[in-house]
Amino acid sequence: MSFWTSLRREWGVARSIHHRFQTNHGRWRDPLLAQFVRPGDLVFDVGAHVGDCIASLRRLGARVVAVEPQPALHRALRFLHGHDPQVKLERVALGQCSGQTELHLNLSNPTVASASSAFIDAAAGAAGWHGQRWEQAIQVPMTTLDRMIVHYGLPSFCKIDVEGFEIQVLRGLSEPLAALSFEFTTIQRAVAAQAIQLCERLGDYHYNASLGASGRLEHASWVDARALVAWLERLPHAANAGDIYALRR
Repeated sequence: MSFWTSLRREWGVARSIHHRFQTNHGRWRDPLLAQFVRPGDLVFDVGAHVGDCIASLRRLGARVVAVEPQPALHRALRFLHGHDPQVKLERVALGQCSGQTELHLNLSNPTVASASSAFIDAAAGAAGWHGQRWEQAIQVPMTTLDRMIVHYGLPSFCKIDVEGFEIQVLRGLSEPLAALSFEFTTIQRAVAAQAIQLCERLGDYHYNASLGASGRLEHASWVDARALVAWLERLPHAANAGDIYALRR
């Protein structure tokens, strides 16, 4: 890797850390996650990126297994959280099987790295995604949620933020969790709908959602899968992204 490419990569990591932590030092997540996480709970953070969710979970007293396959972001996580014995860092991707997968890197915005070529195709030319470029690809090790559970135990909550690879991650899970969340984007609504279908196959869930960094749930009452999918379809494109929460009844 050239000097200038390395510099762009490190600058991208620094920008991502600043962006993710600038809103009230990242504390906007705390009240939202507190609805699912109690002190002492085991939580999986799949797609930990620069660790803003880890910080929130630790403030809530959770034990965290953080999964992040990007070497540059993994180094940042070691610096930020490697001293904490209640945080375990895994430099792997999660998918529907163990092995290797290709990870596409966005050096200027590393938090949108993706193992999904369909996600990258959907972003091309889409409003709100102009200027995003995935100009490098690397091979990274991949395992499954099932194998993570065998190793660490069953989490009380699992957050999944993997830029269009959510379906593959959920296909690697064979037992229901008490609660989980996964990111959605308005450029790939069908992916979110399929992820909800996979949750329905795992167990009896009801759903809610949060938009962007609002820190609040959009629905006053939890809704069923059909109602949440209908809400997703009605969202304006400008809503861009958010997280769907699934809570076992």
